[in-house]
Amino acid sequence: MSKYNIHSDFDIFAKRTLPLNPLVLPILNKLIARSVNKLKSANGMSVTKEVISGYKGGKVELTIIEPKGIQKNAPCLIYLHGGAFVLKGAPSHIHLVCEYASKTPCKVIFVDYRLAPKYAFPFGVEDCYAAFEWVCEHAGVLGIDNNRIAIGGDSAGGALAAAVTLMARERKAPRICFQMLLYPVTDERQITESIKKYTDTPMWNAVLNEKMWKLYLKNGVDGNREYASPMEASSFENLPNAYVEIAEFDCLRDEGIHYAEALEKSGIQVELYQTKGTIHGYDVAVNSEIVKQSVERRVEALKIAFHLVDR
Repeated sequence: MSKYNIHSDFDIFAKRTLPLNPLVLPILNKLIARSVNKLKSANGMSVTKEVISGYKGGKVELTIIEPKGIQKNAPCLIYLHGGAFVLKGAPSHIHLVCEYASKTPCKVIFVDYRLAPKYAFPFGVEDCYAAFEWVCEHAGVLGIDNNRIAIGGDSAGGALAAAVTLMARERKAPRICFQMLLYPVTDERQITESIKKYTDTPMWNAVLNEKMWKLYLKNGVDGNREYASPMEASSFENLPNAYVEIAEFDCLRDEGIHYAEALEKSGIQVELYQTKGTIHGYDVAVNSEIVKQSVERRVEALKIAFHLVDR
């Protein structure tokens, strides 16, 4: 890892990359699901499940995570996990969303959207939009303030979160108050300098990124291309304010920067946070001080968006 001067906190990931072999993915997702099911609820947290109707009537599971005793009319973060559009949410995702729920505090709706390649675009993003609609429609029962619903996601989940904000705008849905995009995928064209440069970085790189897009868009894009590739949107106006976080040694780094700049040029308030010595998906190292600092920044951004603290 010395080639890129990556921080020693992430040495354990020096030889790791995400497997994208379609034959291996079902097995890997079963193992991930088992790991998540073995997790115990964090102290002071309440966890419940709901199954809703997703795209074309398919079933989508939602996990509702909230601090015990949180007040009614609470803010809510709908969270869309990363994993190249093909992998389930991992234990590290659950750990982090519990941190957001407890430290903000807010309710978190964690969306188990359907995955490519079996369910290629637009299944995943439409499932996520269905989750957003369901939360809006059931806000009263859930004890959620309809005016304080944010959406967030990491990596591929960042693409899904950004796309849902575009869909909500175009479909005249209730307004999303904020978007939190963590080292997000934003551009299928794969034309940035960081894509050209980082072809061999650990965890994720440009070679894997190309494979990801082929799996996710294996059936092509019929209709709104920006719902797959948000950077290709014709307009970035009237979208929610944003927190965008990027990793230094990540082929997706520049996509995050460009998306933040596009939002800013359209008058959207954006906080762009560039982490140093980091790789894509670096926050899987939950005990790293760098990760802890990033989590604190994310929580602070949520608190401001939810009007829990003054800017």
